[in-house]
Amino acid sequence: MMSIAPTHGPLPFTPGKIIAVHISYESRAAQRGRRPPAPSYFFKPSSSLATSGDAVERPEGTELLSFEGEIALIMGTPARSVSPADAWNHVAWVTASNDWGLYDLRSNDKGSNVRNKGRDGYTPVGPQLIDARSVDPAALRVRTWLNGELVQEGDTTDLIFPFSQIIADLSQHLTLAAGDVILTGTPAGASVAAPGDIVEVEVDAPHVIGELSSGKLTSRVIRGRGGFDPAIGSLPLASDLQREEAWGSREAAGLSDAAPVLPVELRDKLLEAPVAGLSQQLRKRGLDNVSIDGVRATRPGTKLVGVAKTLRFVPSRADLFRSHGGGYNAQKRAFDAVQEGEVIVIEARSEGGSGTLGDVLALRALARGAAGVVTDGGVRDYATVAGIGLPIFSLGPHPAVLGRKHVPWDTDLTIACGGATVQPGDIIVGDDDGVIVIPSAIAEEVADAALAQESEDAWIAEQVAAGNSIDGLFPMNAEWRAKYEAAVKVEPC
Repeated sequence: MMSIAPTHGPLPFTPGKIIAVHISYESRAAQRGRRPPAPSYFFKPSSSLATSGDAVERPEGTELLSFEGEIALIMGTPARSVSPADAWNHVAWVTASNDWGLYDLRSNDKGSNVRNKGRDGYTPVGPQLIDARSVDPAALRVRTWLNGELVQEGDTTDLIFPFSQIIADLSQHLTLAAGDVILTGTPAGASVAAPGDIVEVEVDAPHVIGELSSGKLTSRVIRGRGGFDPAIGSLPLASDLQREEAWGSREAAGLSDAAPVLPVELRDKLLEAPVAGLSQQLRKRGLDNVSIDGVRATRPGTKLVGVAKTLRFVPSRADLFRSHGGGYNAQKRAFDAVQEGEVIVIEARSEGGSGTLGDVLALRALARGAAGVVTDGGVRDYATVAGIGLPIFSLGPHPAVLGRKHVPWDTDLTIACGGATVQPGDIIVGDDDGVIVIPSAIAEEVADAALAQESEDAWIAEQVAAGNSIDGLFPMNAEWRAKYEAAVKVEPC
C-alpha cells in the first residue's frame, strides 16, 4: 500500500497540502456553543511546518497566541472520490500536531485563517510517526500539556465527524496526494500561551498493548517582532470576543459573564418616563449635555430603553479602510457581540453621508436581543430596517455604504454621539422627543423624580383644561402646591 517512506524528519517530504478541520470534537463544539452540521476546512501553508523543539513566535504587540493539540493524518496513497469504508486505507501515518493560531489577527481573517494560522512555525508535527495500520482510528487519544500541566485530553470516540468521513468528504472535492497532512481538529481545553511557556502534544493508542505513541511534540513560545504595516494589511486587534474564543471561555479569559442588563423595575420606570421629563431631571442635577442631538426613530412612537454598548467610526481614509474596513471588522464584531438589553451606540461624527448599518446588521442585533441602535449617522435599507421592529434612532436614510465616509475602528470605549458623551454601561432612553444618556449611578433617582414630575404635570394639565390660569399654577405656588398635595392624598392607592 505504501508508496512513500520517511526519508528525513517526521514527515516523508514537504506536503503539497495541509488541510485543517474547523470544529470536529463534541467537547469543542459544546465549549464554542455551536455544532457544525458538516465538516468545514481551511488550508495551512507548508511553510508553517515545524518540528519538535522549535520555537513559536508571539509577535510584539499581540496577546492571543493559541495552541490546539491535534491528531495529524499523513496520506500514503492518493485519494480521490473514495468511500468512507475505503478512506483509512489511504492513510500511512498518524502523529501529533499543534495548530497554533494568533487570534489577534483572526478578526479580519475569519474562516480562511491565512494570517492567524499560516505564520512560519505555526504547524509543528511529530516527533514520531505511528503506522496507521497498527491502530484503530476510533481508538486514538490526543493530550496537551501547558508547562507540565495536562490541559487537553480527547479521544476519537468524541469526534463529530470520524476520520473516514473527513477523508471521504475531502476526496469528493480534490485529490488528497501522498504526503498531504490533515489536521483533524482539537478537543476542548485549547487555550493561550505566553512567551516562556512550553506546550507539549502527544498522540497515542492507549488500548494497544505495548507503547504506541508519537512522543511529545514540544514547542517553546518566544517573543517575536511585530512589524505590521497598516498601509499593507491588517493590524492585530484583541477584542473580548477573540479573547473568549482564544482562551476557550469568558471565565478563562478573565471576562465577566454578567451582561449589564437593567433591573426589571428600573426598566419599567424608564419605559414609562418621557425623555423630556428625564432630561429635565438631569438638568436639575447639573447634567445639561446629555442629549444625542439630531437623531430620530425610524418609526414614530418608538420607545427605547437599554444599556449602552459603544462603537466608533473614524473618518474614511483609504489606507485605514484597507486595514480595518474589510473582513470581520469592528462594526460586525459589535453587532455579533451585543447582549440582550444593550443598545449599540455609534459615533459617526454626525455625518449622515453614508449608512452606518443596514438590514442585515439590524436583523443580527434583533436576533441577539439588543434593545436597539442609536447612530448619529445614516441608515441604509431604511424602509426594511423600519419594518424589522428593532428601535433604531439615526439622522435618517442614506444609500451609500460605510466606506464612503467612515472606517469602523473600535468598540466598548467612551465615544461622542450627537454631541453627547456616551460610556459603555450608560443608560440610553429614547422616544419621539429624542434620545438622552443617563449615568447608571443616578438612573433610579432620575426615573423616580421624572415620574413624580409627570404625575404633577398631569394634574396641572387637568386644572388648566378646567379653565384655571397658568399664573401661579405652572409652576405651582404655595397655594396650588397645597391643593395638589391634598388631591394626591385622597386619591385611591
